[in-house]
Amino acid sequence: MVKPVLLLDSAPQEALNLIKEFGLQTCHTAPHTGEYLVADASGISLCKTGEKGRVQVDFSGGAAQYRRLKGGGELIAKAVNHTTFPSVWDATGGLGRDAFVLASLGLAVRISEQNPAVACLLADGIRRAQTDETVKEITARLTLTPGDSIDLLQAVGESERPDIVYLDPMYPERRKAAAVKKEMAYFHGLVGSAQNEAPLLKAAKMAAKKRVVVKRPRLGEFLNQEQPAYQYSGKSVRFDVYMPDNPEYTSE
Repeated sequence: MVKPVLLLDSAPQEALNLIKEFGLQTCHTAPHTGEYLVADASGISLCKTGEKGRVQVDFSGGAAQYRRLKGGGELIAKAVNHTTFPSVWDATGGLGRDAFVLASLGLAVRISEQNPAVACLLADGIRRAQTDETVKEITARLTLTPGDSIDLLQAVGESERPDIVYLDPMYPERRKAAAVKKEMAYFHGLVGSAQNEAPLLKAAKMAAKKRVVVKRPRLGEFLNQEQPAYQYSGKSVRFDVYMPDNPEYTSE
């Protein structure tokens, strides 16, 4: 179900254009239940009826700023081998945080996102970041492609195949921070929890030139119960690495 957008008079024209582009319906009073988007002077945000606080794609400050400054020391940099492979396809876009970190490492990152409300949040976050001189160059390396990632990966042409396909499927993690819990609760409510793990992993392995990297909780199960070739583990998360499943693949 596509969530409505509460449209406030202060919403900039750029936000209105995105709402129209992604086919979202507008309203002028907040829904009685559930999640909904709000468009105002700050951009487009995700809210929930009866709850305080908002979720917004923010590449300029907060967690994004911390991870940007931390840079290549992150485990994700090792998992994608960022010094060797320049292109990544993030096929589970979400709020775009990992995609932004990958772009901050100098990689060209294509993001695909099926849910139109999430894609709209992402597009608005990229739009606002492009006006911030501190992250403008990084967000220029992000390309958003709305649509079903499985279909897009299966249809990719030879010249568009990425070195890496990156996956971070929805997973019911337990988090300590209340703010993170609320944010993930909003997000789960918006997109649901259904996963097409088998076809997603298969499509990723066929499209990637060099490897598929899957983000999981440190003690979580393998995606689609498939054993990876190797892993990079941290305190709370790990990255499972799968080799491509295509005839052009040659060992690294």
